[in-house]
Amino acid sequence: MSDLIGDIVASGGHWQQVRRDLHAHPELGYAEHRTAALVAKLLQEWGVETHTGIGGTGVVGVIRKGNSERSIGLRADMDALPISEANDLPHASTNPGAMHACGHDGHTTMLLAAAQHLAQASDFDGVVHLIFQPAEEGKAGAKAMIDDGLFERFAIDEIYALHSWPGLEVGQFGVGPGLAMGSSNRFYLTVNGRGGHAAMPHLTVDPIPVVAEIVQAFQTIVSRTVAPTEPAVVSVTTINGGEATNAIPTSCTLSGTVRTATEEAIDVIADRMQRISEQICAAHGAEGEFRFVRTYPPTINPAAQAAFARTAMASVVGQDQVFDPEGAMTGEDFSFMLQQRPGAYAFIGNGAKHGALHSDRYDFNDDVIPFGATVWVRLVEQFCAR
Repeated sequence: MSDLIGDIVASGGHWQQVRRDLHAHPELGYAEHRTAALVAKLLQEWGVETHTGIGGTGVVGVIRKGNSERSIGLRADMDALPISEANDLPHASTNPGAMHACGHDGHTTMLLAAAQHLAQASDFDGVVHLIFQPAEEGKAGAKAMIDDGLFERFAIDEIYALHSWPGLEVGQFGVGPGLAMGSSNRFYLTVNGRGGHAAMPHLTVDPIPVVAEIVQAFQTIVSRTVAPTEPAVVSVTTINGGEATNAIPTSCTLSGTVRTATEEAIDVIADRMQRISEQICAAHGAEGEFRFVRTYPPTINPAAQAAFARTAMASVVGQDQVFDPEGAMTGEDFSFMLQQRPGAYAFIGNGAKHGALHSDRYDFNDDVIPFGATVWVRLVEQFCAR
């Protein structure tokens, strides 16, 4: 285990306070004003060149040492989820309807802890960009930062991100080549028929059985359209129609999510869903309004950068504590950054006692902070070695 972990553990009480303060004051995407202000304040106190308001509420800190222009980017997300916290904790959310249920409070704290060490104690030759990103949870804050000139304003050669993961124990990491997370997409369908009395269905065009037939047809897309070797998910998650037991409604809506391992599969699935919706509606004399929204592309790690991240992690916790995880079908907007620059998206163990991601019982494990911060420092020192 790295000696640096001990150094960061020595100040662990401070970082625990920072993390718990962030947890108690969660802010939703593009509204991370307090969080961003705290991040900027700390960076400036350590003498870090600080840029604010990037992509809305994003913050970028820049640390230069030595003469090399070699540059690495480290990204942490800052936003919370629109979930009401169920934990009875001293640091539970004080903002109703908002909660750090995905560990972004911990991600921000780990990068801050690393930033202080890199600014004050670390020796390297190059440039570090500390990227504190807004709105990862479904609002594409990474893309907003890119559209606001992230890679034009800051010359970043490679970029990396860490995400807490309950499936790994504290002190364990996961990173591998290829798929880290799937694409995330949404779909919406409105079936318009002709309402009427439930006792006289022959005088109506009932949208309810039309929707039921479409749902069943959607379930054949992955098994009969996508290659069996390629991961994909089609899930209908909402169906809404009707208000009375004796009336056939005029319309019925459904929506859901599509996850894939490739962008090509998104094209295939979206086209298939469109045709199924149109043709089943037409067969019943109904009309369908189908809409497919591409949210995040798949998060793909290049092999070279995944191997480099693994080496840095192994130098901290040992090779036997770094795993090659299976790709998850959860989505991540870091994918937009990996489309612009090579890098890697990795997982850091959160243990098994702090709840599942996106649960109203989730709480980031403070014991993880020194491990994540140390890996960030090692990654920089090895990337920008003198």
